[in-house]
Amino acid sequence: MQVLIGFVIALIVGLTGVGGGSFTTPALVLLAGVSGTEAVGTALVFATVIRLLATPFYIAGKQVHVRYLGIMLLGAVPGLLGGTYLLRTASVKLSNPFVLVVIGAMLVVSGTLTTLRTKPRRAPEPGHVSPWLAWLSLPIGIETGFSSAGAGALGTLMLFNLTGLSAAEVVGTDLVFGTVLAFVGSVFHFSFGTISAGVLKALLLGGVPGVLIGCALSPRVPSHRLRKVVLALTVLLGLELFVVGARSLRGPSTADAGQHSTIPPAGAQQP
Repeated sequence: MQVLIGFVIALIVGLTGVGGGSFTTPALVLLAGVSGTEAVGTALVFATVIRLLATPFYIAGKQVHVRYLGIMLLGAVPGLLGGTYLLRTASVKLSNPFVLVVIGAMLVVSGTLTTLRTKPRRAPEPGHVSPWLAWLSLPIGIETGFSSAGAGALGTLMLFNLTGLSAAEVVGTDLVFGTVLAFVGSVFHFSFGTISAGVLKALLLGGVPGVLIGCALSPRVPSHRLRKVVLALTVLLGLELFVVGARSLRGPSTADAGQHSTIPPAGAQQP
């Protein structure tokens, strides 16, 4: 199952450039039974390797705006550390279902925001950089650290609205941005010991061929439409994760409680 999960997710990343952390974390929780904290840490390492393999295919012949990338990382990396610390604290002091609820909510918000229609603005004056770029990168870093998702999707949304970059430059800059965040987040999670080596090995076993196949097929696939499907699935997976966590927080249902109750039902004979 984990090998299949790795192959399918990496294939999607290769075809569209998005979906690594957004799919991996809920898939590991819902299908592989991994805890929320380990799912996030493992997903970040998996996303790092897959994105490193996919990035050359997507940035070949395109430009990466180094200045915008640096400003985004200036805000996102501290946020990433904060989000990772919050996840670690929540997993220790709170229950795993609560962590799942928060991760699910983040996935829903991230996927919903990214579906907003955006158009590149008129190119700014030379040397002008929006003062909001670093500040808006901070919550993206927090979400990536807590849920392993958001860097690619929300980074694209921000670059389209706050910069005058072309579509090719947005794709290249955002891919490198997401790759760096996934790598830094992986280092944080390695230090916390919240990575499942066995699960990661299985994911990569399916993921490496999956991403290479996806990148090879990407020129023949309408990636714009496929990205919409990926975002819709991200929202659905986030909702499912939210529901699973919420049900666990509520505890056993009334019916289940009655089955395990020591109080005999009405009309039953007392011993």
